[in-house]
Amino acid sequence: MTPKIPLPDSAACYAKLKQTFNALTDNEAQSLLTPGSIRFYKKGEHIYTEGARIKGCYFIYSGIIKIYQTGHEGKNQIIKFDREGDIFGFRSVILHEPACSSIEALSDCILCYIPDTILLHLIKNNPGFAYDMMQIACKELGVSNHYIRDIAQKSVRERLAEVLLSIAGDFGMEKDGTLKLSITREDLSNIVGTATETVIRLLSEYKAEGLVDSRGRKIVLLNIEKLKTIAGL
Repeated sequence: MTPKIPLPDSAACYAKLKQTFNALTDNEAQSLLTPGSIRFYKKGEHIYTEGARIKGCYFIYSGIIKIYQTGHEGKNQIIKFDREGDIFGFRSVILHEPACSSIEALSDCILCYIPDTILLHLIKNNPGFAYDMMQIACKELGVSNHYIRDIAQKSVRERLAEVLLSIAGDFGMEKDGTLKLSITREDLSNIVGTATETVIRLLSEYKAEGLVDSRGRKIVLLNIEKLKTIAGL
């Protein structure tokens, strides 16, 4: 696909890789990227789908991706959103398993593809890089454990407040409180773990209470402290 934005050169990708993996030498950072590995994905395009056999993982140079799984009745459950500097797909590469989730570009993205052979070689031969990968994996496990606890112990109203605050923390807000991440009500329901109609109703309740406002798809957070109280934070 022809990108709408110019692809960065290899040197720019090496520099960003080293910001995330500072244990890499210059030569090792360069070895992660093979010719043609810097790729553009249009908003809404799938990078790969659950069950696919993937031969490498991806580093996000720019943009936002959505990671989700599909249930038996076709309902999507969003696991998380990843952004610039994140890496995804490595679990399936390390375990030699099919992809356990689907990946969709939530915005126009530039991704750096890292072949499995190179990734595994560095994990086995660079302890610093292996430690960085272990930290990323442990962080993801922590997020999963936190989500399981919330599903079991918190109401949908509480989870929605926590998700809105999490999006604000991860992606930032404008000065007026508008979330920088533009998210559909369907995606919001898929990460909260409820029906879209329920999220729409709860957002209306929040709005009546002076907690949030909406401007089209954009959500504005008006009372952070009250949302924290509702979320139990």
